[in-house]
Amino acid sequence: MKKHALIAGVSGIIGRHLAEHLVAAGVWEVSGISRNADNLPQGVNSIAADLTDRAALTASLKALQPTHVFITTWSRQATEAENCKVNGAMVENLMAAIEGKGVRHVALVTGLKHYLGPFEAYAKTKPVTPFREEQPRLPFANFYYVQEDAVYAAAEKQNFTWSVHRPHTLIGYAVGNAMNMASTLAAYAAIARETGKPFVFPGTSQQYEGAVDITDGRIIAKQLEWAATNANGFNEAFNIVNGEVFRWNWLWPRIAAYFGLEAAEHPGKPTPLEAYMADSGPVWDRIVAKHGLKKVPIEKFASWWHTDLDLGRELESFASMTKSYDLGFNAYQNSVDSFTHAFDRLRQERYIP
Repeated sequence: MKKHALIAGVSGIIGRHLAEHLVAAGVWEVSGISRNADNLPQGVNSIAADLTDRAALTASLKALQPTHVFITTWSRQATEAENCKVNGAMVENLMAAIEGKGVRHVALVTGLKHYLGPFEAYAKTKPVTPFREEQPRLPFANFYYVQEDAVYAAAEKQNFTWSVHRPHTLIGYAVGNAMNMASTLAAYAAIARETGKPFVFPGTSQQYEGAVDITDGRIIAKQLEWAATNANGFNEAFNIVNGEVFRWNWLWPRIAAYFGLEAAEHPGKPTPLEAYMADSGPVWDRIVAKHGLKKVPIEKFASWWHTDLDLGRELESFASMTKSYDLGFNAYQNSVDSFTHAFDRLRQERYIP
């Protein structure tokens, strides 16, 4: 049967990798919702729409007949209450816009804050690692829970199957994404090389020495397609990580070497990038001009705050993939390659020297 994917958030890390994966498969028609139509993957039918405006969204999707919907976007607000209100409404609006179109499956991407708590209550409880899908919801407001409930309600009403996908730190090619560690570390390395600043791991000793994992944009794309088209993936929530647990004290020198840098000795305390790179704008502009790079402001290219959040944790954080493996999803991704592949693409597209 014909498959037509509608991707909400097609310009982000997950949406872009999913679109590229589905287009390459050759059996999907792919449409993507994004407020920014610049530099979208080839082969994607671009739909300019705002998920917060139900009437306009419904009008934008009027002629569309998607069979599968993938929700890979969110909008950060000042408080978790606002996150719940805005991001929950975005999902509800999209579910209303697809009603009556015969959609067969809806996939929602959330994340490991399902287990760790939202920004305002982040890591206030310490769930047992590895995180497992059957662990109960935390006793805090969390927009992930609101989004899940919106999908569950729509699935019951519209008779489609669903899946929920919970990645860890996302690594992949994208520009302007609010949570992109790959571009953030690439910018950090370029600035360190230009200025001679030590390339020091910016996080805590716990993160530097403890076990952790990440999620490559390519592996979540594979899981999203699998769960949307395989009965074993229907009506289930899944963690999605590379399948490799590592320590940053092992990975950091390898990232440094990619950029021709020496990894500085970890000082035993955090060196938050938001402060360490606070005056980096003019340096970044100089690097861009010197190497003839595409002009993207440092505040759009790097998300210092989110990398600080990820690497500043004081608790162990990694996820189990056992449920996926038991149900037949067996993909694996090398984590060093996750970074180097993203760095290679950023270089190829002339975003980093």
